[in-house]
Amino acid sequence: MSLLNSILKVFVGDKTKKDLAKILPLVEQINSHYNSYKDISNDELREKTLTFKNKINSDLKEVNHQIQKIKSEIEKTEDIDQKENLYQEIDDLTTQSEKIIAQTLETILPEAFAVVKETARRFVENTTLSVTASEFDRQLSQHKSYVNLEGDDALWSNAWDAAGKPIVWDMIHYDVQLIGGIVLHEGKIAEMQTGEGKTLVATLPVYLNALTGKGVHLVTVNDYLAKRDSAWMGPLFEFHGMSVDCIDYHKPNSPERRKAYLSDITYGTNNEFGFDYLRDNMAHSNGDLVQPKHHYAIVDEVDSVLIDDARTPLIISGPTPEGDRHEFDLLKPKVSALVAQQRSFLNGVLAEAKKKINEGDTKEGGFLLLRVFRGLPKNKSLIKFLSQEGVRQLLQKTENFYMQDNNREMPKVDAELYFTIDEKTNQVELTDKGIETLSSENEDKNFFVLPDIGGEIAKIENQQLEVKEEAALKEKLFQDFSEKGERIHSMNQLFKAYTLFEKDVEYVVMENKVMIVDEQTGRIMDGRRYSDGLHQAIEAKENVKIEAATQTFATITLQNYFRMYEKLSGMTGTAITEAGEFWEIYKLDVIEIPTNRPIARKDRDDLIYKTKREKYNAVIEEVTTLSKAGRPILIGTTSVEISELLSKMLNIRKVHHNVLNAKLHKKEADIVAEAGNPGIVTIATNMAGRGTDIKLSDKVKEAGGLAIIGTERHDSRRVDRQLRGRSGRQGDPGSSQFYVSLEDNLMRLFGSDRVAKVMDRMGLEEGEVIQHSMMTKSIERAQKKVEENNFGIRKRLLEYDDVMNAQREVIYKRRKHALSGDRIKLDIANILYETCEEITLSNKASSDFKNFEFEVISNFSITSPILEEAFQEMAESEIIDKLYDQLSQHYSNKITANAALAFPVIKEVYERPGNKFERIVVPFTDGIKTLKVVTDLQKAYESEGKYLVQDFERNITLALIDEAWKTHLRKMDELKQSVQLAVHEQKDPLLIYKFEAFELFKSMINSLNKEILSFLFKGGLPSQSNTQIQEAKRKPVAPKGYRTSKDEVLNTDEMAQRNRTVGAGAGGGQRNVVETIIRERPKIGRNEKVVIRNVTTGETKTVKFKQAEPLINRGEWVINN
Repeated sequence: MSLLNSILKVFVGDKTKKDLAKILPLVEQINSHYNSYKDISNDELREKTLTFKNKINSDLKEVNHQIQKIKSEIEKTEDIDQKENLYQEIDDLTTQSEKIIAQTLETILPEAFAVVKETARRFVENTTLSVTASEFDRQLSQHKSYVNLEGDDALWSNAWDAAGKPIVWDMIHYDVQLIGGIVLHEGKIAEMQTGEGKTLVATLPVYLNALTGKGVHLVTVNDYLAKRDSAWMGPLFEFHGMSVDCIDYHKPNSPERRKAYLSDITYGTNNEFGFDYLRDNMAHSNGDLVQPKHHYAIVDEVDSVLIDDARTPLIISGPTPEGDRHEFDLLKPKVSALVAQQRSFLNGVLAEAKKKINEGDTKEGGFLLLRVFRGLPKNKSLIKFLSQEGVRQLLQKTENFYMQDNNREMPKVDAELYFTIDEKTNQVELTDKGIETLSSENEDKNFFVLPDIGGEIAKIENQQLEVKEEAALKEKLFQDFSEKGERIHSMNQLFKAYTLFEKDVEYVVMENKVMIVDEQTGRIMDGRRYSDGLHQAIEAKENVKIEAATQTFATITLQNYFRMYEKLSGMTGTAITEAGEFWEIYKLDVIEIPTNRPIARKDRDDLIYKTKREKYNAVIEEVTTLSKAGRPILIGTTSVEISELLSKMLNIRKVHHNVLNAKLHKKEADIVAEAGNPGIVTIATNMAGRGTDIKLSDKVKEAGGLAIIGTERHDSRRVDRQLRGRSGRQGDPGSSQFYVSLEDNLMRLFGSDRVAKVMDRMGLEEGEVIQHSMMTKSIERAQKKVEENNFGIRKRLLEYDDVMNAQREVIYKRRKHALSGDRIKLDIANILYETCEEITLSNKASSDFKNFEFEVISNFSITSPILEEAFQEMAESEIIDKLYDQLSQHYSNKITANAALAFPVIKEVYERPGNKFERIVVPFTDGIKTLKVVTDLQKAYESEGKYLVQDFERNITLALIDEAWKTHLRKMDELKQSVQLAVHEQKDPLLIYKFEAFELFKSMINSLNKEILSFLFKGGLPSQSNTQIQEAKRKPVAPKGYRTSKDEVLNTDEMAQRNRTVGAGAGGGQRNVVETIIRERPKIGRNEKVVIRNVTTGETKTVKFKQAEPLINRGEWVINN
């Protein structure tokens, strides 16, 4: 591959050199302005910021004037079509303004970057900077220790506290950092080596883009970095009158967090930015919205956020009906016994295989060896045996034989196994013998076998039964299929938990909870759970409390969240290995930035051993030697288990050391602070690989610098490069060495066959090692295979979420319009037209006027404006237009009447002596449901009731959208799980998911439209008594775990309170128990007589409610109002 790259460079040139050639002229301009600013005063330097802002506003003046003019026209016109055209004009002008801003920023970039660099220089060279105090300075001086007032002047100190760490400003931007800043402003990824000052680089584009007043988000991987960087870099921006805040300091949905988002520059973690977006789209009050439009974001450690964290979507969830019902406890003893049975059986098979191979019977020995490998590939005895000369090659040769002709011979290998494991795809599959064993204790021999739906339905239909009896049998069949599908899924997850997921490797158990360990960083992923019931299966395995299944309220992947930004950029030291994925998913180009000083670290070729035991012994020997030489050593491990093993080995040698892993994460700061001292040994999982700054003394540098020892190659080259990057920062001396064995997971699964062959040919004895660049490259090729596989998984996840995202955009756009009230009239008009179209087309196709008439009456409570004869003769488009016009006019008259009806009561309340009400609650009802509308009393009075009607439209639209969306998300969760069974039918689950999801969404939208219109058309005030009107007060949150039931639809205040409770817990370790709102009919006595109407025939009759209830529940009859 490197040869191919060399050839390509000859013909098309070096990409890095081309990229830098475009940027270097700008760097010269920046330095030219920087030199010219040295002689201006501090006040003149600060004045530059106002000059830049004025230029941006001047360039936008014409466009902004046009937008305001159109908004005035919208307020004056009542024509829906004209409003729609005007809104489109505003959207087009907004897009145009973004282009103007981009052009202006390009123009002022050299001057703006020079201002930031000059500010940094002045803070370095002066302990205090004196300026004429502005109002902003006076505000800051009240709570910032580094700003003090002295008469009319403000004194800015160059020393302040950065998240608990006192600092004195000592940094001025290098030229390479200017290059990085330009790359970030252009919306690209700057790959900068560790220690090159990425945090300082970001100050350049952050300042420039914050001049627009649209907000800049700087995204970090954890809250410590967000808080530290906001405090560390903040004074640089504040000096120029820009506000800075960090969302991680404030609680979700709080006024403080809202204020943080209104700052010019906002720091925060990727998860909190994503969760705030979801919370905003669960909000029922404008006051609960915190996140503004997504303008520009810089993502620190961009590969960690957009690649690693993108594997798991962000989810806000609450309890699901029967969420605590599962079969894990029932199935666990069976699975546990079967795994133990297979392990015992395969231990005997492995002993037999060893015997046969030693006797020279490689055919039978290889067959038995493959059987063990298929049944328990992680068996430690098997892994050790495979490291012996020729054994791995024998296994590969045997596997190739049985895999030929599409695995035709493989059933012979699997015949005696209870289940097979494919480690590469993370799948466990039961064999026929396993199913038979599991079912042996049950009377039903098909207890774990899915019925053949097609064949069984054909059998039922061939029996020529009555319609009701046939329907009952089919219903029973579908229920059986659903139960068995759920049972098989639960059992498969238990098998995965027992055979593929190891404690202290993939997860740890702390405080009686299963906590996931991030394989990329080694940190505990607090609040994250494995999906599809896997987490519950692991909880069952570890005998901890099995948490109830949850229902999704809102969800998004980080990929789709960050793609919403108008401009996105990122910085990291390890992006080039994933450059293809960055471009394909985010359209982000990766630019390699040169280092300020040449890298002096020595990266040695990997040392490869046969067994783990030999490898670990060699590591301990090397560590002991280096420690005695006075060099600090950082030992990188891939799991908690290995870090604890090495710790025990060092204790035996009496070598003092510190351990940093997911179990001891609270000691991270103290351990890292000590890690650069002479002779100190630090054992760390990948926690020490990203964002960790290990400072070295001159004595340590003279001894050779920090020594990095990797005990295993990670699946991802980026993680290895991050570990190496802890050493050799800014030209410091250092070294890195990776130790590898053939028993390592990477080598077992994806290692090249050549490595095993070479070691066998060389006849290496125990403890001997090979080291060669060819071997290192072979290992890197294995890593590339894993990276390609992981990219496939992430891309698949994104393809599923793209389906959801298209639906999410439709729903969230409607919610936004309903919440703001700006375009809700337009949305109602569109809903009305779509519903008219759907009713007309469905009934015109079958010439069913009766049903057409019934749907018009049931949905809109008016008789059909089109007679039967006209219905048969008119074209579809004519019927739709006439129906829409009549209904539109009827609705207009109705809301006018409602306003007129409500106004006398509102007037009486408003003009009542001693009235102190600001917001009032007014009940509306459609005869079945009641909605208590919250409205502003003064606005309702001044608009003569019209504002109340607008609030009624907003309230009912929001309430019904959320209810329908929540139900739809549950169905989508169930669909995503059920389509996975399609692989058994040789079908692509994703294609089925896309088709079924479209049908589900279409059905949900049609149903939602009708429900919204039905309430709007039928809804009115139950009476004109002012006793119905009350002061609006926020209700307290129901105690945790309580369920509340209401006879009315929740109004916006109640919904807002509930969703604040749900959203506040998102991302935390504790899942919130959320109120489940149950909508019911008004209470009716069992012996009370009601009028009911048949849905199909339109027939009405009067019966007692106890007789009507079963008919209503079956959906055949409805209560006639």
